[in-house]
Amino acid sequence: MPQMSPSWWMILFIFNIMMFIVLNMLIYFKWTPFQYNIKISENEWKKFFYNDKNF
Repeated sequence: MPQMSPSWWMILFIFNIMMFIVLNMLIYFKWTPFQYNIKISENEWKKFFYNDKNF
């Protein structure tokens, strides 16, 4: 195995973090049994952020 420079390990590390984030997004938003409705989720986010009962 060839000797690798620290910059190459840094690039590999950043790529690994990015793939981990993408895979988590796929798991939580695509492969869960819950099918999210965009309008309902927008209203839930408004309730959560603004604490307003009118939404």
